[in-house]
Amino acid sequence: MTIRHTLNTLGRLVATLTLSAATLAVAHAADFKAGSLEINDLWVRGSVPGQTNGAGYMQINNPTGVSDRLLSAQSDASNRLELHTVITENGVAKMRQVQGIDVPAKGSAKLAPGGFHLMFLQLTGPFKQGDSVPVVLKFEKAGEVRVNFTVKPSTFNPGSAGEQGHGGMKH
Repeated sequence: MTIRHTLNTLGRLVATLTLSAATLAVAHAADFKAGSLEINDLWVRGSVPGQTNGAGYMQINNPTGVSDRLLSAQSDASNRLELHTVITENGVAKMRQVQGIDVPAKGSAKLAPGGFHLMFLQLTGPFKQGDSVPVVLKFEKAGEVRVNFTVKPSTFNPGSAGEQGHGGMKH
């Protein structure tokens, strides 16, 4: 092998590795974007026989200096889709519908078990593990974005933090 051939091969290898690294960086940036908002880790639990409702969770990051607000969501996966939170009154956790979820400037909003979540009411079909559930999110400033929630196993538990009071709650 000549030095010239070795350098050409090495140059192509470096270019390929650089392109691969750039592709990976883009792939791990955000699952979905609404304007400058980054929406990640979207999931729902698989439903069990007889289950009529479900909950959706995600992380919304706002790297900008301007706050935004999640106003609503729509999906053919249920007859109604509402924004909810969990509050505790007299030691009892209760769900409440909210009119919006703030996404602070240079901050984030986490929709997680035991807190804010999307409430799928009257499912039109079961949530089957491995499927995806299409949803349209509507933000005050960023507008609408189509996203997909991944259906996790019905027993999926992302961690015990924030789970108290929500796991056995009737929806």
